[in-house]
Amino acid sequence: MTGRTGTRRQDAKTAKIFADYCPVAGRSILTNQTERGTAAGRFRTVGDGSGFGRDDTLYPEELQLALRNRGMPLEALRYPITPTGIHYLLVHYDIPEIAAGAWRLAVIGLVATPLSLTLDEIRKRPRRTLAVTMECSGNGRALSSPRRISQPWLVEAIGTAEWTGTPLKGVLEEAGLAREAIELVFTGRDEGIEGNVVQHYQRSLAVSEALRDEVLLAYEMNGQPLEPQHGYPLRLVVPGWYGMASVKWLDRIEATAEAFQGFQMTRVYRYARSAEESGEPVTLIRVRALMIPPGIPDFMTRTRLVRAGRVILSGRAWAGRLAVARVEVSADGGATWSDARLGDPVSPHAWSEWTFEWDARPGSCTLCVRATDSSGNVQPAEQEWNFGGYGNNSVQRVGVIVE
Repeated sequence: MTGRTGTRRQDAKTAKIFADYCPVAGRSILTNQTERGTAAGRFRTVGDGSGFGRDDTLYPEELQLALRNRGMPLEALRYPITPTGIHYLLVHYDIPEIAAGAWRLAVIGLVATPLSLTLDEIRKRPRRTLAVTMECSGNGRALSSPRRISQPWLVEAIGTAEWTGTPLKGVLEEAGLAREAIELVFTGRDEGIEGNVVQHYQRSLAVSEALRDEVLLAYEMNGQPLEPQHGYPLRLVVPGWYGMASVKWLDRIEATAEAFQGFQMTRVYRYARSAEESGEPVTLIRVRALMIPPGIPDFMTRTRLVRAGRVILSGRAWAGRLAVARVEVSADGGATWSDARLGDPVSPHAWSEWTFEWDARPGSCTLCVRATDSSGNVQPAEQEWNFGGYGNNSVQRVGVIVE
Protein backbone atom coordinates (compact mmCIF):
# COMPACT_ATOMS: atom_id res chain seq x y z
CA MET A 1 0.00 0.00 0.00
CA THR A 2 1.05 3.60 -0.46
CA GLY A 3 0.80 6.62 1.76
CA ARG A 4 -1.68 9.47 1.45
CA THR A 5 0.88 11.80 -0.19
CA GLY A 6 1.05 9.67 -3.32
CA THR A 7 -2.73 9.64 -3.48
CA ARG A 8 -3.01 13.44 -3.35
CA ARG A 9 -0.65 13.82 -6.30
CA GLN A 10 -3.10 11.86 -8.41
CA ASP A 11 -6.25 13.83 -7.58
CA ALA A 12 -6.46 15.47 -11.01
CA LYS A 13 -5.93 12.17 -12.82
CA THR A 14 -8.53 10.49 -10.61
CA ALA A 15 -11.08 13.20 -11.40
CA LYS A 16 -10.46 12.89 -15.14
CA ILE A 17 -10.80 9.10 -15.16
CA PHE A 18 -13.93 9.32 -13.01
CA ALA A 19 -15.50 11.90 -15.33
CA ASP A 20 -14.49 10.10 -18.54
CA TYR A 21 -15.42 6.55 -17.66
CA CYS A 22 -17.95 6.52 -14.82
CA PRO A 23 -21.66 6.56 -15.69
CA VAL A 24 -22.38 8.84 -12.73
CA ALA A 25 -19.59 11.27 -13.37
CA GLY A 26 -18.24 13.56 -10.69
CA ARG A 27 -20.17 12.16 -7.70
CA SER A 28 -18.63 10.39 -4.76
CA ILE A 29 -19.34 6.70 -4.90
CA LEU A 30 -20.33 6.82 -1.23
CA THR A 31 -23.24 9.15 -1.92
CA ASN A 32 -24.25 8.94 -5.58
CA GLN A 33 -27.25 6.71 -4.91
CA THR A 34 -28.89 9.22 -2.57
CA GLU A 35 -27.81 12.31 -4.53
CA ARG A 36 -29.54 11.01 -7.65
CA GLY A 37 -32.85 11.19 -5.85
CA THR A 38 -35.65 8.75 -5.20
CA ALA A 39 -38.58 7.41 -7.16
CA ALA A 40 -41.06 7.18 -4.32
CA GLY A 41 -44.68 7.19 -5.41
CA ARG A 42 -44.01 6.59 -9.11
CA PHE A 43 -44.66 2.84 -9.13
CA ARG A 44 -47.53 0.64 -8.07
CA THR A 45 -47.32 -1.52 -4.98
CA VAL A 46 -47.09 -5.28 -5.51
CA GLY A 47 -49.33 -7.21 -3.16
CA ASP A 48 -50.74 -5.74 0.05
CA GLY A 49 -47.77 -3.47 0.72
CA SER A 50 -46.12 -5.77 3.26
CA GLY A 51 -43.56 -7.06 0.77
CA PHE A 52 -44.72 -10.64 1.30
CA GLY A 53 -46.92 -13.13 -0.50
CA ARG A 54 -49.49 -14.53 1.88
CA ASP A 55 -50.11 -17.79 0.02
CA ASP A 56 -48.56 -19.93 -2.69
CA THR A 57 -49.92 -17.77 -5.51
CA LEU A 58 -47.26 -15.79 -7.37
CA TYR A 59 -47.95 -12.21 -8.42
CA PRO A 60 -47.62 -11.37 -12.15
CA GLU A 61 -44.59 -9.22 -11.29
CA GLU A 62 -42.86 -12.24 -9.77
CA LEU A 63 -43.63 -14.30 -12.86
CA GLN A 64 -42.16 -11.49 -14.95
CA LEU A 65 -38.93 -11.74 -12.97
CA ALA A 66 -38.95 -15.52 -13.23
CA LEU A 67 -39.21 -15.28 -17.03
CA ARG A 68 -36.32 -12.79 -17.27
CA ASN A 69 -34.09 -14.78 -14.97
CA ARG A 70 -33.54 -18.51 -15.02
CA GLY A 71 -32.38 -21.39 -12.90
CA MET A 72 -30.27 -24.34 -13.98
CA PRO A 73 -32.36 -27.44 -14.83
CA LEU A 74 -31.50 -29.96 -12.12
CA GLU A 75 -30.67 -32.63 -14.69
CA ALA A 76 -27.72 -30.40 -15.63
CA LEU A 77 -26.10 -31.45 -12.34
CA ARG A 78 -24.71 -34.29 -14.46
CA TYR A 79 -22.17 -31.88 -15.96
CA PRO A 80 -19.01 -31.07 -13.95
CA ILE A 81 -18.93 -27.71 -15.76
CA THR A 82 -22.34 -26.20 -16.46
CA PRO A 83 -22.86 -25.27 -20.13
CA THR A 84 -23.13 -21.50 -20.42
CA GLY A 85 -26.67 -21.58 -21.79
CA ILE A 86 -28.08 -23.35 -18.72
CA HIS A 87 -25.99 -21.74 -15.95
CA TYR A 88 -28.28 -19.83 -13.61
CA LEU A 89 -28.85 -16.20 -14.51
CA LEU A 90 -29.96 -13.15 -12.55
CA VAL A 91 -30.15 -9.69 -14.11
CA HIS A 92 -31.22 -7.09 -11.54
CA TYR A 93 -32.09 -4.30 -13.98
CA ASP A 94 -31.40 -4.33 -17.74
CA ILE A 95 -28.50 -5.81 -19.68
CA PRO A 96 -26.54 -2.66 -20.57
CA GLU A 97 -25.36 -1.96 -24.10
CA ILE A 98 -21.56 -1.72 -23.98
CA ALA A 99 -19.18 -1.23 -26.88
CA ALA A 100 -15.95 -2.93 -25.85
CA GLY A 101 -13.86 -0.52 -27.94
CA ALA A 102 -15.07 2.47 -25.94
CA TRP A 103 -15.26 0.72 -22.56
CA ARG A 104 -12.68 1.32 -19.83
CA LEU A 105 -12.25 -0.01 -16.32
CA ALA A 106 -11.48 2.82 -13.91
CA VAL A 107 -9.51 2.07 -10.74
CA ILE A 108 -9.76 5.18 -8.59
CA GLY A 109 -10.09 6.52 -5.07
CA LEU A 110 -7.39 5.93 -2.45
CA VAL A 111 -4.75 4.71 -4.86
CA ALA A 112 -1.31 6.03 -5.79
CA THR A 113 -1.86 5.56 -9.52
CA PRO A 114 -5.41 5.74 -10.85
CA LEU A 115 -5.89 3.38 -13.79
CA SER A 116 -8.00 3.44 -16.91
CA LEU A 117 -7.73 0.01 -18.55
CA THR A 118 -9.03 -1.19 -21.90
CA LEU A 119 -10.20 -4.77 -22.34
CA ASP A 120 -7.10 -5.53 -24.41
CA GLU A 121 -4.86 -4.20 -21.64
CA ILE A 122 -6.63 -6.40 -19.10
CA ARG A 123 -6.34 -9.44 -21.36
CA LYS A 124 -2.57 -8.92 -21.62
CA ARG A 125 -2.18 -9.27 -17.86
CA PRO A 126 -1.49 -12.62 -16.16
CA ARG A 127 -4.26 -15.04 -17.14
CA ARG A 128 -5.94 -17.55 -14.85
CA THR A 129 -8.84 -19.99 -15.27
CA LEU A 130 -10.84 -21.23 -12.28
CA ALA A 131 -13.83 -23.55 -12.05
CA VAL A 132 -16.17 -21.81 -9.60
CA THR A 133 -19.55 -22.89 -8.23
CA MET A 134 -21.79 -19.84 -7.98
CA GLU A 135 -25.15 -19.74 -6.22
CA CYS A 136 -27.66 -16.94 -5.85
CA SER A 137 -28.13 -15.93 -2.22
CA GLY A 138 -31.90 -15.97 -2.77
CA ASN A 139 -31.91 -19.59 -3.94
CA GLY A 140 -34.91 -21.25 -2.26
CA ARG A 141 -36.70 -17.98 -1.47
CA ALA A 142 -40.00 -19.19 -2.92
CA LEU A 143 -40.01 -22.04 -0.40
CA SER A 144 -40.11 -19.62 2.56
CA SER A 145 -43.34 -18.84 4.35
CA PRO A 146 -44.25 -16.06 4.26
CA ARG A 147 -42.51 -15.55 0.93
CA ARG A 148 -40.62 -12.35 0.26
CA ILE A 149 -41.94 -10.84 -3.00
CA SER A 150 -38.92 -10.93 -5.28
CA GLN A 151 -37.28 -13.32 -7.74
CA PRO A 152 -39.09 -16.59 -6.82
CA TRP A 153 -36.24 -19.09 -6.84
CA LEU A 154 -36.89 -22.71 -5.92
CA VAL A 155 -33.53 -24.56 -5.75
CA GLU A 156 -32.10 -24.12 -9.27
CA ALA A 157 -30.16 -20.84 -8.91
CA ILE A 158 -26.79 -22.55 -9.20
CA GLY A 159 -24.09 -23.36 -11.72
CA THR A 160 -20.39 -24.08 -12.10
CA ALA A 161 -18.42 -22.37 -14.86
CA GLU A 162 -14.79 -22.02 -15.84
CA TRP A 163 -14.03 -18.32 -15.50
CA THR A 164 -10.95 -16.87 -17.17
CA GLY A 165 -9.47 -13.49 -16.35
CA THR A 166 -6.73 -11.73 -14.49
CA PRO A 167 -6.38 -11.73 -10.69
CA LEU A 168 -7.81 -8.56 -9.18
CA LYS A 169 -4.89 -8.53 -6.75
CA GLY A 170 -2.39 -7.70 -9.49
CA VAL A 171 -4.43 -4.73 -10.74
CA LEU A 172 -4.81 -3.36 -7.21
CA GLU A 173 -1.10 -3.75 -6.56
CA GLU A 174 -0.36 -1.83 -9.75
CA ALA A 175 -2.69 0.96 -8.67
CA GLY A 176 -1.14 1.03 -5.17
CA LEU A 177 -3.75 1.00 -2.43
CA ALA A 178 -3.35 3.71 0.19
CA ARG A 179 -2.97 2.62 3.81
CA GLU A 180 -6.29 4.28 4.64
CA ALA A 181 -8.22 2.11 2.17
CA ILE A 182 -10.44 -0.42 3.92
CA GLU A 183 -12.89 -1.32 1.13
CA LEU A 184 -13.13 -1.62 -2.62
CA VAL A 185 -16.46 -0.56 -4.16
CA PHE A 186 -17.37 -2.26 -7.44
CA THR A 187 -19.84 -0.52 -9.76
CA GLY A 188 -21.59 -2.17 -12.68
CA ARG A 189 -23.06 -0.44 -15.71
CA ASP A 190 -26.55 -1.83 -15.07
CA GLU A 191 -28.90 0.83 -13.72
CA GLY A 192 -32.37 0.67 -12.23
CA ILE A 193 -34.60 1.49 -9.30
CA GLU A 194 -34.75 -0.49 -6.08
CA GLY A 195 -36.10 0.61 -2.74
CA ASN A 196 -37.26 3.76 -4.58
CA VAL A 197 -33.62 4.65 -5.23
CA VAL A 198 -32.19 5.16 -8.72
CA GLN A 199 -28.86 3.35 -8.70
CA HIS A 200 -26.20 1.39 -10.49
CA TYR A 201 -25.61 -2.07 -9.07
CA GLN A 202 -22.80 -1.64 -6.54
CA ARG A 203 -21.20 -3.94 -4.00
CA SER A 204 -18.11 -3.63 -1.83
CA LEU A 205 -15.47 -5.99 -0.45
CA ALA A 206 -13.02 -5.51 2.38
CA VAL A 207 -9.49 -5.00 1.10
CA SER A 208 -8.45 -8.34 2.61
CA GLU A 209 -11.16 -10.12 0.60
CA ALA A 210 -10.41 -8.27 -2.62
CA LEU A 211 -6.72 -9.22 -2.38
CA ARG A 212 -7.35 -12.95 -2.18
CA ASP A 213 -5.53 -14.81 -4.96
CA GLU A 214 -8.68 -16.41 -6.41
CA VAL A 215 -10.68 -13.21 -6.98
CA LEU A 216 -10.81 -12.56 -10.72
CA LEU A 217 -11.59 -9.83 -13.20
CA ALA A 218 -13.16 -12.26 -15.66
CA TYR A 219 -13.60 -11.74 -19.39
CA GLU A 220 -14.32 -15.34 -20.45
CA MET A 221 -16.85 -17.98 -19.37
CA ASN A 222 -16.27 -21.59 -20.39
CA GLY A 223 -13.58 -20.62 -22.85
CA GLN A 224 -15.56 -17.95 -24.69
CA PRO A 225 -15.91 -14.17 -24.25
CA LEU A 226 -18.58 -13.31 -21.71
CA GLU A 227 -22.07 -13.28 -23.17
CA PRO A 228 -24.01 -10.02 -22.63
CA GLN A 229 -26.23 -11.46 -19.90
CA HIS A 230 -23.24 -12.77 -17.96
CA GLY A 231 -21.44 -9.43 -17.74
CA TYR A 232 -19.70 -8.63 -21.03
CA PRO A 233 -17.07 -7.28 -21.33
CA LEU A 234 -15.80 -7.73 -17.75
CA ARG A 235 -17.14 -8.94 -14.44
CA LEU A 236 -15.93 -9.67 -10.97
CA VAL A 237 -15.84 -13.30 -9.79
CA VAL A 238 -15.52 -13.89 -6.04
CA PRO A 239 -15.24 -17.64 -5.39
CA GLY A 240 -16.92 -18.91 -2.23
CA TRP A 241 -19.31 -15.97 -1.93
CA TYR A 242 -22.92 -15.94 -2.99
CA GLY A 243 -23.41 -14.52 -6.48
CA MET A 244 -24.37 -10.97 -5.45
CA ALA A 245 -20.66 -10.24 -4.83
CA SER A 246 -19.63 -11.02 -8.41
CA VAL A 247 -20.57 -7.68 -9.99
CA LYS A 248 -21.27 -7.84 -13.73
CA TRP A 249 -20.62 -5.24 -16.46
CA LEU A 250 -17.87 -3.86 -14.25
CA ASP A 251 -17.25 -0.15 -14.84
CA ARG A 252 -15.13 1.06 -11.95
CA ILE A 253 -13.39 0.07 -8.74
CA GLU A 254 -12.98 2.68 -6.04
CA ALA A 255 -10.81 2.32 -2.92
CA THR A 256 -12.44 4.00 0.07
CA ALA A 257 -11.55 4.80 3.67
CA GLU A 258 -15.00 3.97 5.01
CA ALA A 259 -17.58 1.24 4.63
CA PHE A 260 -19.80 1.64 1.58
CA GLN A 261 -23.41 2.41 2.56
CA GLY A 262 -25.08 1.67 -0.78
CA PHE A 263 -28.45 -0.03 -1.14
CA GLN A 264 -27.05 -3.44 -2.10
CA MET A 265 -24.91 -3.49 1.06
CA THR A 266 -27.16 -2.02 3.74
CA ARG A 267 -30.77 -2.50 2.58
CA VAL A 268 -30.64 -5.98 1.07
CA TYR A 269 -28.45 -9.07 1.31
CA ARG A 270 -28.78 -9.11 5.10
CA TYR A 271 -29.85 -11.91 7.43
CA ALA A 272 -32.51 -9.81 9.16
CA ARG A 273 -35.80 -10.72 10.80
CA SER A 274 -37.57 -7.49 9.90
CA ALA A 275 -37.26 -4.39 7.71
CA GLU A 276 -36.05 -2.40 10.72
CA GLU A 277 -33.34 -4.86 11.77
CA SER A 278 -29.95 -4.45 10.10
CA GLY A 279 -28.95 -8.10 10.52
CA GLU A 280 -25.70 -9.74 9.54
CA PRO A 281 -24.46 -9.41 5.95
CA VAL A 282 -24.88 -12.28 3.52
CA THR A 283 -21.40 -13.44 2.54
CA LEU A 284 -20.12 -17.01 2.01
CA ILE A 285 -22.13 -19.83 0.45
CA ARG A 286 -23.62 -22.32 2.90
CA VAL A 287 -23.24 -26.07 2.54
CA ARG A 288 -25.71 -27.71 0.18
CA ALA A 289 -26.35 -30.85 -1.86
CA LEU A 290 -28.79 -31.33 -4.71
CA MET A 291 -29.79 -34.48 -6.57
CA ILE A 292 -30.69 -35.08 -10.18
CA PRO A 293 -34.36 -36.07 -9.93
CA PRO A 294 -34.49 -39.75 -10.98
CA GLY A 295 -36.79 -41.32 -13.53
CA ILE A 296 -39.08 -39.19 -15.67
CA PRO A 297 -41.27 -36.21 -14.70
CA ASP A 298 -44.96 -35.57 -14.75
CA PHE A 299 -45.26 -32.46 -16.93
CA MET A 300 -47.15 -30.25 -14.45
CA THR A 301 -46.18 -31.46 -10.98
CA ARG A 302 -42.63 -32.64 -11.79
CA THR A 303 -43.29 -35.65 -9.56
CA ARG A 304 -41.01 -38.44 -10.73
CA LEU A 305 -41.98 -41.85 -12.06
CA VAL A 306 -39.27 -44.46 -11.39
CA ARG A 307 -39.06 -48.14 -12.23
CA ALA A 308 -38.67 -50.49 -9.27
CA GLY A 309 -35.23 -51.95 -8.71
CA ARG A 310 -31.68 -50.69 -8.47
CA VAL A 311 -31.44 -46.95 -9.13
CA ILE A 312 -28.25 -44.89 -9.01
CA LEU A 313 -28.99 -41.48 -7.52
CA SER A 314 -26.46 -38.74 -8.11
CA GLY A 315 -25.94 -35.02 -7.80
CA ARG A 316 -23.53 -32.35 -6.60
CA ALA A 317 -22.57 -30.87 -3.24
CA TRP A 318 -20.70 -27.67 -2.36
CA ALA A 319 -19.84 -25.57 0.69
CA GLY A 320 -18.42 -22.19 -0.33
CA ARG A 321 -14.86 -21.91 0.97
CA LEU A 322 -15.21 -25.04 3.08
CA ALA A 323 -14.92 -28.64 1.94
CA VAL A 324 -17.84 -31.03 1.73
CA ALA A 325 -17.19 -33.72 4.33
CA ARG A 326 -20.27 -35.92 3.92
CA VAL A 327 -23.40 -36.43 1.82
CA GLU A 328 -26.39 -38.48 3.01
CA VAL A 329 -29.53 -39.68 1.27
CA SER A 330 -32.95 -40.54 2.69
CA ALA A 331 -35.67 -42.51 0.92
CA ASP A 332 -38.27 -41.97 3.64
CA GLY A 333 -38.66 -38.21 3.81
CA GLY A 334 -35.76 -37.69 6.19
CA ALA A 335 -36.66 -40.24 8.86
CA THR A 336 -33.46 -42.24 8.25
CA TRP A 337 -30.25 -41.41 6.41
CA SER A 338 -27.51 -43.37 4.64
CA ASP A 339 -24.11 -42.20 3.45
CA ALA A 340 -23.57 -41.50 -0.24
CA ARG A 341 -20.27 -41.91 -2.03
CA LEU A 342 -18.55 -38.53 -2.34
CA GLY A 343 -16.19 -37.77 -5.21
CA ASP A 344 -13.41 -35.21 -5.52
CA PRO A 345 -14.27 -31.54 -6.14
CA VAL A 346 -14.06 -30.20 -9.67
CA SER A 347 -11.70 -27.55 -8.27
CA PRO A 348 -10.95 -26.05 -4.83
CA HIS A 349 -13.75 -23.56 -5.58
CA ALA A 350 -16.32 -25.91 -7.10
CA TRP A 351 -18.76 -28.68 -6.28
CA SER A 352 -18.21 -32.42 -5.86
CA GLU A 353 -20.22 -35.27 -7.36
CA TRP A 354 -21.97 -37.76 -5.10
CA THR A 355 -23.68 -41.07 -5.90
CA PHE A 356 -25.96 -43.44 -4.01
CA GLU A 357 -27.38 -46.86 -4.88
CA TRP A 358 -31.09 -46.99 -4.04
CA ASP A 359 -33.28 -50.07 -3.95
CA ALA A 360 -36.50 -48.54 -5.28
CA ARG A 361 -39.57 -50.40 -4.09
CA PRO A 362 -43.13 -49.89 -5.42
CA GLY A 363 -45.07 -47.07 -3.83
CA SER A 364 -44.73 -43.34 -3.20
CA CYS A 365 -41.84 -41.81 -1.30
CA THR A 366 -39.90 -38.60 -0.80
CA LEU A 367 -36.19 -38.66 -1.55
CA CYS A 368 -33.97 -36.26 0.37
CA VAL A 369 -30.30 -35.35 0.28
CA ARG A 370 -28.18 -33.34 2.70
CA ALA A 371 -24.53 -32.40 3.03
CA THR A 372 -22.17 -31.63 5.91
CA ASP A 373 -19.19 -29.30 5.55
CA SER A 374 -15.69 -29.56 7.01
CA SER A 375 -16.70 -27.39 9.97
CA GLY A 376 -19.55 -29.72 10.91
CA ASN A 377 -22.39 -27.58 9.54
CA VAL A 378 -25.29 -29.76 8.32
CA GLN A 379 -28.11 -28.72 6.04
CA PRO A 380 -31.25 -28.12 8.11
CA ALA A 381 -34.48 -30.02 7.56
CA GLU A 382 -36.33 -26.70 7.60
CA GLN A 383 -34.80 -23.33 6.84
CA GLU A 384 -34.70 -20.64 9.50
CA TRP A 385 -36.76 -17.76 8.12
CA ASN A 386 -35.28 -14.36 7.33
CA PHE A 387 -36.80 -11.20 5.88
CA GLY A 388 -35.13 -11.31 2.45
CA GLY A 389 -35.26 -15.07 1.92
CA TYR A 390 -31.46 -15.43 1.80
CA GLY A 391 -29.11 -18.35 2.42
CA ASN A 392 -31.76 -21.05 2.17
CA ASN A 393 -29.91 -24.37 2.24
CA SER A 394 -32.64 -26.63 3.60
CA VAL A 395 -32.77 -30.28 2.58
CA GLN A 396 -33.95 -30.95 -0.97
CA ARG A 397 -37.09 -33.09 -1.26
CA VAL A 398 -38.08 -34.96 -4.42
CA GLY A 399 -41.47 -36.67 -4.70
CA VAL A 400 -41.25 -40.08 -6.40
CA ILE A 401 -43.71 -42.78 -7.48
CA VAL A 402 -42.08 -46.19 -7.96
CA GLU A 403 -43.79 -48.75 -10.20
